[in-house]
Amino acid sequence: MRQEQTVLAEAGAGKADSAVVRDALGVGVAVGLSGFAFGVTSAGSGLSVWQSCALSLLVFTGAPQFALVGALAAGGGPLTAAAGAFFLGVRNAFYGLRLSQVLALPRAVRPFAAQWVIDETTAVSLGQPGRRAARIGFAVTGLSLYVLWNLTTLLGALGAEAIGDTDAWGLDAAGPAVFLALLAPMLRTGVERAVAGLAVLLGLGLLPVLPAGVPVLVAALAAPAVLYAEGRRRSGRQS
Repeated sequence: MRQEQTVLAEAGAGKADSAVVRDALGVGVAVGLSGFAFGVTSAGSGLSVWQSCALSLLVFTGAPQFALVGALAAGGGPLTAAAGAFFLGVRNAFYGLRLSQVLALPRAVRPFAAQWVIDETTAVSLGQPGRRAARIGFAVTGLSLYVLWNLTTLLGALGAEAIGDTDAWGLDAAGPAVFLALLAPMLRTGVERAVAGLAVLLGLGLLPVLPAGVPVLVAALAAPAVLYAEGRRRSGRQS
């Protein structure tokens, strides 16, 4: 009887693992295809194929990559473009603090796993019921997304060189469109929507008057401004 229960438990665990792998692959493949848009946008902004591929291989942060090449394409300097990308990528550090508790990976593995700490791997990992499932979700999402993102970046960069002027095809809008598609489902509360709305207003409003890349930095002030206003509103209710 005990042996039969053990077999059933192992079978149930196997099914759970396969479900995690399926979900993780779905996220990895769906988002990994967006690397094509980044390759096109990057090459269209003036970067070479190898520079575009190096960004995906070494940086691998999605939205900050788009912000970097977008600022360069708009005429911004390397420092302001890198600064805007840096502030967008800071969130990954907070993801890492949470995932370090959830995954509890060996110390020797953590430096390599840090490369895959992004929005998608964090969402898949935190959505799992246990540590084993979280580790599987993190590994499968990270591996599939990393491989596919870099492959499609190469294809997109090569394709951009082949078609010539990407602005004539309207492909310069591909990066922002992908970023908005990834961001929209994350805006679940009123505070989050207020931060996003204010950031859009600041970014678009200052775009004509500030150098390229700087409006992104100013838009980052939307978060503390909204949180401060929300804190004042709650204090007023309590009093």
